[in-house]
Amino acid sequence: MSEKPIAEMTFEEAMAALEQVVSALEKGEVPLEQSIALYERGAALRAQCAGKLAAAEEKVELIRAAEGRAVGTTPVEGM
Repeated sequence: MSEKPIAEMTFEEAMAALEQVVSALEKGEVPLEQSIALYERGAALRAQCAGKLAAAEEKVELIRAAEGRAVGTTPVEGM
């Protein structure tokens, strides 16, 4: 697993690390103490991903607003 601090990870790096954590936990071959540490890391990675997604959504909303398009909604096309 990556030794890079979670706060410095890109969305893609955090997702890949989270997938590794989930895989290790799903195998069930990890001792209890290590499972707890992995779970904590997974929670931090999930929070990093959620933060990156929220920032991206905010940027999209700003772009939409600057273009005069509806903010906070996505119209269904073809209706």
